[in-house]
Amino acid sequence: MHDIVFIVYPGFELLDVSGPASVFNGANRALNQREKPAFYKILLASAHGGAIESSSGVVLETRPVAGIRPEETGTVLVVGAEREQLLPAVADSALRAAIPALAVKAERFGSVCSGGFVLAALGLLDGRRISTHWDSCEPLMKAFPKVTVDPEALYVVDGRLWTSAGVTTGIDMALAMVACDLDATIAGEVAKRLVLYARRPGYQSQFSPVLKAQAKGDSPFADLIGWLQANLDSPLDVPSLAARAGLTERTFHRRFIEATGETPARFVEIARLDAARMLLSRGLSLKSVAAQVGLFPTPRLAQAFERRFGVAPRLFRDMHAAL
Repeated sequence: MHDIVFIVYPGFELLDVSGPASVFNGANRALNQREKPAFYKILLASAHGGAIESSSGVVLETRPVAGIRPEETGTVLVVGAEREQLLPAVADSALRAAIPALAVKAERFGSVCSGGFVLAALGLLDGRRISTHWDSCEPLMKAFPKVTVDPEALYVVDGRLWTSAGVTTGIDMALAMVACDLDATIAGEVAKRLVLYARRPGYQSQFSPVLKAQAKGDSPFADLIGWLQANLDSPLDVPSLAARAGLTERTFHRRFIEATGETPARFVEIARLDAARMLLSRGLSLKSVAAQVGLFPTPRLAQAFERRFGVAPRLFRDMHAAL
């Protein structure tokens, strides 16, 4: 079996463990339905073992990290927490002694969310490219200048090193691990059972324009943005959107920028291109994608896509559709 070792400490983020662990358990379930043996075994470790309380108050029972045999370890993941809880973890002598030994021997190692701070403090991320929670990107770069932080990616794979961004992205990374270890079909089945909207690839941004807009709970355009996402193939010019919002074009343009930080035209283009990127990663034809996202004909899609992402959509599809 492939051991997945989650390293926790007081005040850790529970979802950093429970999310990925549910993915690996789901993969075992899918294997069982195929009458195949389980592949993953979940191990929870802490500095000295025993009951460790998460930031949400849920307590997990753990074993001492020194008792984990490095040569039998498949994957080692350090989970994240708020900065106040990270500092004691970084300074803990038991963790500082055990984690490097595990990382050297493991098939792969890494972190979920801000757990990258622990790895960085041990020098395990020097010269490597990583992902971490958007709120931790700048502090980590300042504290550890030898580490290259990708502030956009949901997760990053750099050789044996796997790192994910904030919280739920640990699920995305775990699904990618399952696809790598077993196959994409099983990963897809797990995502479906977890009722995920989509399996998000690592290159997807931590922030979509919709998420940014929805983060403002008092946004006057929440309903309009929801409609826009479902109707990307419709005319989405300012006159049409203003009419749907019941405002004059001038007032709509001004208020939309105030609410979202983007002009209506820019917002629509970003939403269309993000949707195009997801559809292309599923292997759809350029013609079909262009029609679905409202960037038809295909040369229009190609020009906008390459300007935004720096790669032709056809090449992007060929690179990612099989992942």
